[in-house]
Amino acid sequence: MTSSGKGLLIGAALAGAALFSTPVLAQDNACGTDRTIDIAEMTWPSAAALARIHAVILEKGFGCKVEVVAGDTVPTASSMLSRGRPAVAPELWTSVIKASWDEGLQSGKVVELGDAITDGTVEGWFIPHYVQEAHPELKRAEDVIARPDLFPDPEESSKGRLYSCPPGWACELSTTALFKAFDMGKTWNLFSAGSGGALDASIARAFLRKEPILFYYWGPTAILGKFDAVQLDLGEAKPEIYACNTDPDCTNPPAVTAYPSSPAVVGAAGWIKQDAPAIADYFSKVGLTNARISELLVYGDENKADAAATALNFLKTKPDIWKKWVPSDVAEKVQASLD
Repeated sequence: MTSSGKGLLIGAALAGAALFSTPVLAQDNACGTDRTIDIAEMTWPSAAALARIHAVILEKGFGCKVEVVAGDTVPTASSMLSRGRPAVAPELWTSVIKASWDEGLQSGKVVELGDAITDGTVEGWFIPHYVQEAHPELKRAEDVIARPDLFPDPEESSKGRLYSCPPGWACELSTTALFKAFDMGKTWNLFSAGSGGALDASIARAFLRKEPILFYYWGPTAILGKFDAVQLDLGEAKPEIYACNTDPDCTNPPAVTAYPSSPAVVGAAGWIKQDAPAIADYFSKVGLTNARISELLVYGDENKADAAATALNFLKTKPDIWKKWVPSDVAEKVQASLD
């Protein structure tokens, strides 16, 4: 997630990168190293599912000793930089740790093996595609802001409603700042659903009823995988303005900026390239598009499945994707374990 969308989970960061672990035993070793490859399972669904996907492939296909460990952006990166553990973070959003991470890259303590999300992260304001089909002129945020009548607030129909982030999330700051920068207060209400689950429920209800809705959201997520939403054009991303908009201590008035796309990489301890080059090569190939990741999360959302079950479903149903990441003999071993 981004420094805003992702920031909504950073606040719940774990006290350490490996407070609990799930051991996975090795079979025959084509891994290239006898060292345990511990993979960080982050607290958000996409990163957790990716961790479990890679754990299965490394253990069953490459014969590595694998351990899935609990993590979150700040503690995982800190531990990786100071201890070389965990070995891999399959979806590391580096914008919130930029200074220390860049220093670690220069020193060789950590490496980036590839992009986890190949087309970048998503964050912004959305409307349903069926609304844009009915009103094709609605492409920019300003276009929608000029039509509050199309998105009436159920509690005050004379105004439109923008669904924002729950209180305490970093994206609440950025969305509130944009609401003020666009001077929406006279004709719009900024509405907080109260929780992430309540926000999801409001969005799902609108889509299922084919009702209009203007809402903040981010990706990759199950919501954007399940529903056909159109992201509005907020103009150019201006990092300095965005930083001020999300800083409660900034005294400058809010200004308009798009949400910057944050890099999401496969981060690894520096020793991986030297000790396990085959694994480093594997991780250089595992990037997925935002849409693909959102799609795989739909299964977990609809079936109330955990990360491990979501990963297993991906491996069983998308062999055309993951078999391109590995040599044929590795793919055969993974497939045999699934059968």
